[in-house]
Amino acid sequence: MGLEEHMMFLEKMSQLIMSALPKAKHSSLFNDFVESEFFLIDGDSLLATCICEKSLKQGQQLHFFYVIECYLMDLISKGGQFAIVFFKDAEYAYFSFPELLPLRTAFILHLQHNTTIDVQTEFSGCLSQGWKSFIEDSYPYYLMVADEGLNHLQTHLFNFLIIQSWAIKVNVVLSSGQTSNILRLYAYLMPSMYTNQTFFKENKKKIENAYKILIKQLQECRILALESLFGNLKWKNMMDEACETISLLKQLWPEGSDIRRVLCVTSCSLSLRMYHHFLENRNKTIFDQNTDIQEVESNCLNMMQEMEDLCKLHCLSVVFLLHLPLSQRACARFITSHWAKNIQTFLKMKKWCEYFILSNINIFEFWNLNLIHLCDLSDELLLKNIAFYYENENVEGLHLNLGDVIMKDYEHLWNTVSKLVRKFSVGKPFPLRTTKLSFLEKSPSPIKDTSKENIPNLGFIPMSCELVDKFVGDILKDLPFLKSDDPVVTSLVKQKEFDELVHWHSHRPLSDDYDRTKCQFDEKSRDPRFLRSVQKYHVFQRFYGSSLESVSPKVVVTQAVKPKSNFSVPKNKKAHETKAEIITRENKKRLLAKEEQKEEKKWNAVSFSIEEEMKENLISGIKNLEDFLKSCKSNSVKFRVEMVALTACLKAWKEQCRGKGESTKDLSIAVQMMKRIHSLMERYPELLQEADQQLIARCLKYLGFDELTSSLYPTQVVGDDIKEKKMDKYSVGMGPVRFQLQYMGHYLIRDERKDPDPRVQDFIPDTWQRELLDVVDNNESAVIVAPTSSGKTYASYYCMEKVLKESNEGVVVYVAPTKALVNQVAATVQSRFTKNLPNGEALCGVFTRDYRHDALNCQVLITVPACFEILLLSPHRQAWVKRIRYVIFDEVHCLGGEIGAEVWEHLLVMIRCPFLALSATISNPEHLTEWLQSVKRYWKQEDNTMGKNRNAGYCASSHKYQFRMKESYKVRLVLYGERYNDLEKHICSITHDDIYFDHFHPCAALTTDHIEKYGFPSDLTLSPRETIQLYDTMFQFWESWPRAQELDPEKSIHCKNKIVIKKLDARKYEESLKAELTSWIKNGHAEEAKMVLRNLSPDSVFSSGNTVKMFPLLVEKLRKMEKLPALFFLFNLGDVEERALSVRTSLEQKQAEKRSLKADKEAHDVTNKLRKVKKSIEKQKTIDEKSQKNPRKMDQRLIHEAEHTNLLRTLEKNLEIPQECTYANQKAIDTETLQMVFDRVKFTRKGEELKALARRGIGYHHSSLNFKEKQLVEILFRKGFIRVVTATGTLALGINMPCKSVVFAQNSVYLDALNYRQMSGRAGRRGQDLMGDVYFFDIPLPKIGKLIKSNVPELRGQFPLSITLVLRLMLLASKGDDPEDAKAKVLSVLKHSLLSFKQPRVTEMLKLYFLFSLQFLMKQGYLDQEGKLMGFAGLVSHLHYHEPSNLVFVSFLVKGLFRNLCQPTRKGSKDFSQDVMEKLVLVLANLFGRRLLPAKFQDTTLKFYQSKVFLEDLPEDFNDALHEYNMNVTKDFASFLLSVSKLADMKQEYQLPLSKIILEGF
Repeated sequence: MGLEEHMMFLEKMSQLIMSALPKAKHSSLFNDFVESEFFLIDGDSLLATCICEKSLKQGQQLHFFYVIECYLMDLISKGGQFAIVFFKDAEYAYFSFPELLPLRTAFILHLQHNTTIDVQTEFSGCLSQGWKSFIEDSYPYYLMVADEGLNHLQTHLFNFLIIQSWAIKVNVVLSSGQTSNILRLYAYLMPSMYTNQTFFKENKKKIENAYKILIKQLQECRILALESLFGNLKWKNMMDEACETISLLKQLWPEGSDIRRVLCVTSCSLSLRMYHHFLENRNKTIFDQNTDIQEVESNCLNMMQEMEDLCKLHCLSVVFLLHLPLSQRACARFITSHWAKNIQTFLKMKKWCEYFILSNINIFEFWNLNLIHLCDLSDELLLKNIAFYYENENVEGLHLNLGDVIMKDYEHLWNTVSKLVRKFSVGKPFPLRTTKLSFLEKSPSPIKDTSKENIPNLGFIPMSCELVDKFVGDILKDLPFLKSDDPVVTSLVKQKEFDELVHWHSHRPLSDDYDRTKCQFDEKSRDPRFLRSVQKYHVFQRFYGSSLESVSPKVVVTQAVKPKSNFSVPKNKKAHETKAEIITRENKKRLLAKEEQKEEKKWNAVSFSIEEEMKENLISGIKNLEDFLKSCKSNSVKFRVEMVALTACLKAWKEQCRGKGESTKDLSIAVQMMKRIHSLMERYPELLQEADQQLIARCLKYLGFDELTSSLYPTQVVGDDIKEKKMDKYSVGMGPVRFQLQYMGHYLIRDERKDPDPRVQDFIPDTWQRELLDVVDNNESAVIVAPTSSGKTYASYYCMEKVLKESNEGVVVYVAPTKALVNQVAATVQSRFTKNLPNGEALCGVFTRDYRHDALNCQVLITVPACFEILLLSPHRQAWVKRIRYVIFDEVHCLGGEIGAEVWEHLLVMIRCPFLALSATISNPEHLTEWLQSVKRYWKQEDNTMGKNRNAGYCASSHKYQFRMKESYKVRLVLYGERYNDLEKHICSITHDDIYFDHFHPCAALTTDHIEKYGFPSDLTLSPRETIQLYDTMFQFWESWPRAQELDPEKSIHCKNKIVIKKLDARKYEESLKAELTSWIKNGHAEEAKMVLRNLSPDSVFSSGNTVKMFPLLVEKLRKMEKLPALFFLFNLGDVEERALSVRTSLEQKQAEKRSLKADKEAHDVTNKLRKVKKSIEKQKTIDEKSQKNPRKMDQRLIHEAEHTNLLRTLEKNLEIPQECTYANQKAIDTETLQMVFDRVKFTRKGEELKALARRGIGYHHSSLNFKEKQLVEILFRKGFIRVVTATGTLALGINMPCKSVVFAQNSVYLDALNYRQMSGRAGRRGQDLMGDVYFFDIPLPKIGKLIKSNVPELRGQFPLSITLVLRLMLLASKGDDPEDAKAKVLSVLKHSLLSFKQPRVTEMLKLYFLFSLQFLMKQGYLDQEGKLMGFAGLVSHLHYHEPSNLVFVSFLVKGLFRNLCQPTRKGSKDFSQDVMEKLVLVLANLFGRRLLPAKFQDTTLKFYQSKVFLEDLPEDFNDALHEYNMNVTKDFASFLLSVSKLADMKQEYQLPLSKIILEGF
């Protein structure tokens, strides 16, 4: 590759990266729930980014390390797990910056010796094999790298790293443009795309050659840099010189020393020697030119003495570093002068020498070298101060008394330098300056003058507000206050008090956020058309709700509420029954007998056909028999049916075993036989007669389970018809326990209660569900953590029914995280309940940001958190708030989310009524419950203080029952961890253009280190067959395993001699094996455990083909395996649609291939005939209308119509989609219902596309779809018509769409432990699937392992306050309908942050933030000194979503900038010029419509023809006003920090945050 071609290829790489920049998302690096997976940071990118930090001045080495450590500490505190990588080749980029070479080396050494961070330095470059292997082993989520280096050569190195990362499917995060808050770090994420991977494959040789050429160029730069300074001394010579210097120092200081002293003396001595060598070389050149030798030598001697003086000053500065505390160093003057040009050569040389010394630090391995202060090796500002003093002030007679200790230390250092130089004398330590050369440039003002800066009076504007005193009174007493005549106080803007009644400009009645939300239906309208649309809406809602669950609607009648008895305790029967009760009992008995007769007749009618089918095909016959069992209610009939099935199974098993060899036995028959035995023994034990037991024993004998036979029926049962020695022919060839666990795992009976609960009609609730019902009955609160589809939501509907029955006034609020879930719950409520209510009242209402209906006049309000917060914070909605009886929080783990999470906190702490908080994924529910208990204790105390019940104000004067519920402040924690069905994982791999599936054992995700540190993850469960696989592998790899017999499945205490092994027995056996494997690791058998885990892991399979192209084949394979319906999760919205469309295209192509050419011609002919017949009918119709009715013509018309119908049927049959060319289940839904669902999306954007996909049984679902479009997919999927859906993660958040299989079809940084659990939880439909399947397609093995073993992240809380929220809280406190209640709510928000729970330091920080917010709001004129709102406070609070833009917008408004801008074209006109409109849009776009783009993207040459992508600067007057606003805010914040500085922890101020190195001097 030539140089020109090489440069062109580097440019091509740059353009590829540049083209990816616009697609880079500014995302949270850690997922929404504050958990991180392992990632990598390129150390040189980190260095290059931090070195450009604005606050960092040249030579401030300690500040550089502080910036680095703050950043790394921030990552760690946010849950980051990372390693930092420094490539050897990357060092070449710094040879143009010698001042950075020692800094980089010290940085690496500091991280290695003073921190616990994993630092990798062994890789030569990003294209090395070692690096590739490391990536494959560690598989990071992403690599953090810079998009721009310190020069173009370093930028190219970074480009190679980006391209190579993409090639190995590692995402890239840019180190530039990052922003941070208390919990999250945001950065530009550039995912690895297929096109990037293809680019690397296609250009692999070119990339490798280009990299070699680039490294060669960098090496040449090094040679040139060394030659200019060290002449004929090469790299190796310099390394040898450095080693020699270090070795000599070890002899001089055998006792060891500190790195600062060591580097000082070695670098000074080595640089003086090198400078001497440099001057000698230069002299030789000058001598050759016959110059005056004496003059040259004199000049050289002077120059040498000058550099010696500079080294002396450096030694003194190092002594100051050793002895001066940081507080004194911070007081040093800021010298603005640069170093003089004539010493630049020596300074460069010295930096090179420091680098050579630090690079050979390993020579000190067996020497006592203290490396703690690698972060503070030099301070250039301090050195400049010393130089300035000796050049200016010392000359003027200002003498510096250094003290004996510093003088001795300095003398010791300089004497050591003298000994290390050896070749020539360097002079005595004193005087420090023997030459007059000025080391600093003589600039006009060498010292930065700060004397003229006015220091404002420090203190707070005094406030007289009870709320403020209650919250921050404890710290206010220690803080300074401004006097009433202080300019800051007197200059406060006095504005009209904000009354929240009328608009500021028109004085019309003011609306709030609730009023401004679009009302879907006008509740008061009596227009017939409107009423019809409302009716249609409710009809569809009921239909939508019925698709969600098969529960019959319930009419709720208001009734007197009585305290309910404890249903968990069985009632004692009464001694005497009343006559009415006897009649009721007899009637029930008669009805049951009648029902049983019906069931008997029904079975007699179908029994013959089912028995005959079982003879023909046992499995098919059993399926029909089980369908009958599902519909049958009589136990006696069910028992008969099961016995018939058992007999058929035994007969089929005997026939098979007689006719076939052992190797070809179909164990599915044996499975069905044991399944029937399980059912009979467990469900109908009271109906079993001796003959029945004998038949079961006979079946067990034929299966080879002799011990079970004996335990059930000891008498000989099979001797009559077969000899004992021939029994092996019929045996399944394994023990009963192994057989049941290995082949019947998903059929094992779950432990379920059999005693009904009178509160639940549709099913028998489990113990934990009964506890939830008790919680609601006792008016308590609860945090409920249970797996998806476990039935936790039932308690919500029970709660609603309870409140609906109590009265017509009580309200239940259901808070859901998304609009899709709001619509779903609303439909379910409307489908479940009906109630006759007074006019104007509704049973169910909805309130979202987009629309609302019946929100404040309903009894069940379904809403999103932000809208519920609006109602709770609205001062004039408090009467409605007091009607709330219960609040249900669904998916409460959103409390840890990225957007809007703090709103969940506000709701939980503001509500006074009981609540239910539901989630499937919280890892620290105890902490959450404890926090909520503290909130309830606060409310108990407030209620006692206020002396009134929260239900005061909630009573119905028109209601004949006035019942006051007993107060309860209890918060229970209800945990349930067992899934109804097991999940099994599979890996999909592409080989030879085909897809193969490998089972993934969950234990394969673990390592011995992980088990030793953390144990088995709590939710890592095994299916029974995986448990057997684990035992077999353990037995295989430790031959002398002492507990092998004890834990053998046949001998295990949990399963031995059990005819019916239950799911709980299998779980206990699984736990015993896990405990045993853990004990192996802890008791010295980790190697055996490693072999077990390694053997369970599948071979390293990874999709090598084009996964996009293979996607339709994957779907087809799953269809053939009967694994549909399935959800396919992807994380890119465009890909979700594309994959669904690709499956449809594949089916259409398949149909086109199957369809004959003749069929197309027939369709064409029939279409033409249809057109002609239709014309004939229309013509005949016209004739009939004109003439009198002629019977003959009437006959002709009927013939045409019949022909038309026949042709239409022929065409439909011709165009009908063959069954193998669609995934739709046509039998799942009738045509009329399907058309009704289709009609709803007739006019929507994606409607036609979704209908076309639906006809093929395909759909897609993502957040950008219209709610009607989402409902189409959801309804048809639940009905079973659509069986393939591609979706984003929004579908996993509570949406009821269970399926048979879940496929992760795209890798993403957003695919984390929490999303994995939410999504995989959809697999396995309760009541339909006994097992769920999870497939990984195009997900690397290490990632799969991390997903399975990672714990669900903990909820840590959010930063709960913002300036606008403080304003809204003050509005509620000052204007609330009930002032005491309002203040109590505000204080609850301020005091009860989850972030500050049990964290006093964080509480103090929140109090200070609250104080700053109040001071800021007063200065801006939104609050007065009594805490009342003024001026434009209402406008600011209305725009609370847009902080800080809302504050800037109002400041522009107050200054009159919008008034000046929006001048009409002529007086009195409402028309504005194009220029005015464009400027207005520009201002508003800058305020409210900004989207961040990587800075480097501005260098792109891309052109945009339809829109402006890069916003222009604000108009000059707006820009000036913004600058002024920002300066004022900065000034106010600085003043605030100074005012509260006495509260700072000064110990932390003198300590580096990560390494915890204290810098106080000696």
